[in-house]
Amino acid sequence: MKILVVIPAYNERESIVSTVERLKKEAPGLDYVVINDCSKDDTAQLLTAHGMHFIDLPVNLGIGGAVQTGYRYALAHDYDAAVQVDGDGQHDPAFLSVMAKTLEEERADMVIGSRFIRHEGFQSSFARRVGILYFTRLIRLLTGKTITDPTSGLRMIGRKGIAMFAKEYPRDYPEPESVVELLRSGGKVLEIPVVMRERQGGTSSIRFRNSVYYMIKVTLAILIACIRKKGE
Repeated sequence: MKILVVIPAYNERESIVSTVERLKKEAPGLDYVVINDCSKDDTAQLLTAHGMHFIDLPVNLGIGGAVQTGYRYALAHDYDAAVQVDGDGQHDPAFLSVMAKTLEEERADMVIGSRFIRHEGFQSSFARRVGILYFTRLIRLLTGKTITDPTSGLRMIGRKGIAMFAKEYPRDYPEPESVVELLRSGGKVLEIPVVMRERQGGTSSIRFRNSVYYMIKVTLAILIACIRKKGE
């Protein structure tokens, strides 16, 4: 398969170079593009200095807009699959070959790298684990499918997902909502066990003090999307 690695980056100067270098070393056969989401630090300058392939967004679109930019690039360049790898160094590119094999052999539309199948490596913060458990139950209620790590950013999608998400993709905290959209459209979503590290730089957008807001906002977005889909 022709696979594109999409690396969204916002103020990732501490980790973006090592993330790309690790990807090139451990997954040398894959193309990649960094989506610099109008970083306020010198992320763009570092990417330029190291000769790395990136798209420099003129305005900040947020994680959803940055990832969608990558999907639009994948669609325009006829990739068979696109995989999101975060720019903070948490995701291990060694698992990408297994994800690609699973996507192809199981004819899946999305393969998610889950921390919670074998419970190895960094298991995320307490606030995020609360949200993960909540969204696992919500997704099961709405779709009948159990997704153990619905907020995981390590996810590979095939042509159906690329075409769908290039057209429309959730803006804020898009991972749970995009899983629901794909499942409710008849897509096949699978998980494989992965090991993640703590982020190597920057700060997470999901902290304890805003975790309730995060869950409410994403829940409303998911329910509205479901109602809209049902009315079509």
